[in-house]
Order: sequence, then C-alpha cells, then structure tokens
Amino acid sequence: MSDFKFDPDLVRALVRDQHPDLADLELREVDGGWDNQQWRLGDELAVRLPRSERAPGLLAMERKWLPVLADRLPVPTPVPVRTGEPSELFEHTWTIARWVDGEPADHAPITRADAAEVLGEFLSALHEPAPADAPVNPMRGGPLAEWSPDLDDRARDVWEAALAAPVWDGPPLWLHGDLHPANVVTRDGTLAGVLDFGELCAGDPAADLSAAWILLPEGGASRFFDAYGKADEATILRARGWAILRALGLIMIGRNGRLGLPGGKPTWEPAGYATLDRVLT
Repeated sequence: MSDFKFDPDLVRALVRDQHPDLADLELREVDGGWDNQQWRLGDELAVRLPRSERAPGLLAMERKWLPVLADRLPVPTPVPVRTGEPSELFEHTWTIARWVDGEPADHAPITRADAAEVLGEFLSALHEPAPADAPVNPMRGGPLAEWSPDLDDRARDVWEAALAAPVWDGPPLWLHGDLHPANVVTRDGTLAGVLDFGELCAGDPAADLSAAWILLPEGGASRFFDAYGKADEATILRARGWAILRALGLIMIGRNGRLGLPGGKPTWEPAGYATLDRVLT
C-alpha cells in the first residue's frame, strides 16, 4: 500500500477526457483506501484510481465479477459502471463505480443487534458455488494450516480447535475475502453496504464467516449464524480461527498507524482488539 495521493486535477482531467458526460459532477476526495484512492463523483458515483502494484489487478477483478454477483446481494455494493482506459494522463485502467452511502465501520462501528441478520443474509446470498474460472486465493479462503501466528494462551486454544476441525470439503464458494471494518459502511448503527471486492475469490466460507466477530457487536455471532443458516460446527470453529488471524492483522496495521509508519491505519487497532475480545468470550 502507498501513502501517495493523486492530485484531484488529474482525476477531473481523466473524467473529462474519457467520460465527458460526467465531467461537471462535483468531485470530493474520500478518506481511507488501501490499494486505491477514491473520490465521490456527484451523489451516486465514485472514482477509484489504483496506487499500489497489485491494485490494477484487484480493480480488474471487481470489474469482471462484481456485476455478475451484485443482483443477488441484499445490501448495496460498489458495482463498476464505467471503465477508464490507460492513457497519456494515467498509465493504468481505473474505475467509476456506484457510490455506497454510509460511514466506514472503523469510524462508526455496528451497534445494532439486527445487523447480525443483515450480514448473515448477505453472506448466505454470496456463498454459492463459484464457477471453475473463479479466482482462487489460498491466503483468503484456503486451509488455516498455512498460517502460524504468534498467540497467547487464550487465543491459542481457539486457534488449535480451529486447526483440529475438519477442513472444508464442499465446492469452493464465492467469498468476499476481505471483510473488516474499513470495508463495510454503517448507517444508524447497522450494516448499510459492503465495499472493496478486489479480494473476491472462491474457497472455504469460514474465512468470510469470521466477520461474525470482526464486524458485529458482542453477542451477535449466534444470531448471525442463525440468519446465515448453513454453517456446521466445524465451519464455525474454523471461522473463529480466521477471526483470530484477521484480528492480529488489524492490530498490526493499526499499531503501525499509531506509530506513524507508512500504510498504517490507527482506527484498525481498536477494531482488532475488539475482535479478539469477542471471539475469546
């Protein structure tokens, strides 16, 4: 991830050059972003420019697959509606997508209990068998045995139970792949939209189901799994292991932000510790 920021004049020039019918819409920079920098374009659109080496590939993933999946998903998603081609102004492909209104959950966490149903229904709709040409990312939906995190005693018990659980033996399912507080938005305390499908892949649904502890308030996991409706005990055990793993990542990136290191996100550290508290309770 890069802390580099593009000048808004470049964004205006790109839109004017390739999508002149949108050129007069108001352009406002949006805080946040990891691999991409984002601006709100008018009330209903967003411009996303890649700023890391892997970002163009992630945007291409969204452009190919999110329009295929979005119609069946029960919450708003940033469906790409226009493509910006490489040019003399900017060497990479870029995207104009639907704007998803709300506050990022790392700034405005989910507080309402009914968000458990919203999230459960979203993942139940997403987690359908993926086609043979769907992307595969072992770091998102593969076996937990690929990882060896440094854990204290309480977390180690949860982790070892997750490793001991039977592995996923069903067909690879569609996964969001990166559900954490900065990739969802809230409104009035509940889930209002899911963002950033660049890590979309096929695999074990347990990776996504870790969101029961990452995103929801304490006590929400049971209600979430009832709404999801298709997770067996082994999958829930693996999901708890994934929640431990994702919490450690949030804490590390958050700590880097607190220390002023490049790529750090200070708001992610408390989200990571909150995840640990919930999954270990």
